[in-house]
Amino acid sequence: MKKIILDLAATLDGFIEGPNGEIDWCIMDDDMNFDGFLSTIDTIFYGRVSYDAWGNFQPDANASPAEQSLWKGVHSKKKYVFSGQDRQDENATFITSDIQNHITEIKKQEGKDIWLYGGASLIKTFIHLGLIDTYRISVHPIALGSGKPLFEDLKQPLGLKLAKTNVFRSGVVQLIYEV
Repeated sequence: MKKIILDLAATLDGFIEGPNGEIDWCIMDDDMNFDGFLSTIDTIFYGRVSYDAWGNFQPDANASPAEQSLWKGVHSKKKYVFSGQDRQDENATFITSDIQNHITEIKKQEGKDIWLYGGASLIKTFIHLGLIDTYRISVHPIALGSGKPLFEDLKQPLGLKLAKTNVFRSGVVQLIYEV
């Protein structure tokens, strides 16, 4: 069965976005092997706001070949958007209700794992419903002091088991936890 993997960047003080949605603090080093991660998934879950911002993003024509390749890899995946708005989109399937049943059916499909991209509201929903199998949290060497926290309003403690740690040249530390 497919696993749902939350792969995201967080600040040292636990925020996934700045107070105004800023993510300009995120570091992408070539030694992070993001292409390797992309090769393990075939599906991406988005919230509507994140999908509208990034689901069809095209890098500038002057972007590096690495960035062009990264976005080509992202856009080659099957996309699901969880939203209160039902709409037709040739690049994604919109899911507006009965989240748990839809996810159960998607996880049963043949193929690779699923990347829970976000945004913050969708991640919070998945955490509260216990739908995440693996947490890949890349902790960046910056503290913002405020913003959108990764873990918010937990109803009970979330027990995780550390599976692996990766340290990158930039000082980013990736923590991979299994539920």
